[in-house]
Amino acid sequence: MGRAFEFRKARKMKRWSAMSKAFTRIGKDIVMAVKEGGPDPNSNSRLRAVIQNAKAVNMPKDNVERAIKRASDKSLGDYKEVLFEGYAPHGIAILVETATDNNTRTVANVRSYFNKYNGSLGTSGSVVFMFDHTCNFRIPSEGLDAEEIELEFIDFGAEEVFADDDGILIYAPFESFGAIQAELEKREIEILSSGFERIPQVTKQLSAEDATDVEKLLDKIEEDDDVQNVYHTMEEVTD
Repeated sequence: MGRAFEFRKARKMKRWSAMSKAFTRIGKDIVMAVKEGGPDPNSNSRLRAVIQNAKAVNMPKDNVERAIKRASDKSLGDYKEVLFEGYAPHGIAILVETATDNNTRTVANVRSYFNKYNGSLGTSGSVVFMFDHTCNFRIPSEGLDAEEIELEFIDFGAEEVFADDDGILIYAPFESFGAIQAELEKREIEILSSGFERIPQVTKQLSAEDATDVEKLLDKIEEDDDVQNVYHTMEEVTD
């Protein structure tokens, strides 16, 4: 198995935020998708993807419909996607993806977290090169074979395909998202969920004590309502 498999395995084992935080994140994704391409999922591929993800986390249909209706209100402010880069203690690189309607607030908050937990907020480009920006799709495993899917989707950008307990996962470069989404839909293969991740090219192993220092910063960042995802180069134990 490749890096995408190990990365997914490690993150699956990690403690994540409560379901309410997942709903908040998806709600922002809906707003950004509607503002970009309109409220009709039939003509808005980004919105279709977000709705699939909402179903994957059991977000009620009424919540999704309300979010789409609210996002269609032109008086509603938009969210801007902002990427923050920095270092945690012990040389661990961190990438923080945010969606914010108040960049001044978000910058101040993120900087305060790094300062409080002995990290340092970096400049644009300081650590992003250490991560591969990827897209991923989860499809059902019933009636499908991961090896066959990998062979059939190489031409559309797929680099790694593997099965787990929840289906088949397809990983590809960020730029291949549209092509793979279109081909899956063309073949009428159900997309259970999809998204983007930043996979560290190299990870660093820390002692339990040092890892605790990093976890304190990561936990604080993840608590922020403006934060969508946090990625880092610390090696995570999967056993």
